[in-house]
Amino acid sequence: MPESKLDLKKRRIRAFFLTLEKKHKKHEETEELEEKISKEGMVYLQMRLPVEKITEEFENSLKEKIEHNIIKANIREATESDLENLMNLYNRAWLTTNTPFRPINVESLKLIFDDPLTVILIAKVYGQDSGFVILDFEGKHQEMGVIAGLGVIPRFQRRGLGTILGMAAWNYFKEKGVKELRCEVYKDNEISKSFIKWIGFDEIGEKRYKKDDFLLSERNS
Repeated sequence: MPESKLDLKKRRIRAFFLTLEKKHKKHEETEELEEKISKEGMVYLQMRLPVEKITEEFENSLKEKIEHNIIKANIREATESDLENLMNLYNRAWLTTNTPFRPINVESLKLIFDDPLTVILIAKVYGQDSGFVILDFEGKHQEMGVIAGLGVIPRFQRRGLGTILGMAAWNYFKEKGVKELRCEVYKDNEISKSFIKWIGFDEIGEKRYKKDDFLLSERNS
């Protein structure tokens, strides 16, 4: 059965974020990881946050946290000229997580950027691009906002930049009138999992991805 446009977009985003190779690990560890994924798959927690749960009080508490943060970030929407820099941000951000990854190229990233329902926000701190969040819209009327991925370079991890990007994502979605936020997180990525739950997301299930779910065949490119 031919793959739908929505399924293909999800596969492209998954291929960008949830790939199978750790270049900074020893060769033996990389082989062991790929064998495990091929046999067992990788489990990702499915997370949901209905808009009605984002109360004014909670929103104000996030704003206050950001305002008192020593890190001041400027947020912009990425353009095509940002793709190479975004590629470098991604490669740096994922080096310190427990999520399997491999370095990406600009061509792979452009497949995602070119989708009209995908938006990328970049955070600049002290004159340096330091983090990003990829947003997607799903549903018959694009009523569901999906945080497809969020990354922060090691220098600013666990220093509040993730919260700033999360708030920027919420503000963007709010302007578009979404009814619900969704995301997924690798079950062994404790830092990201804790952050997402702290924002207010609830776990609604699990998905086990096999090797083919991470790959883009030539027919799907």
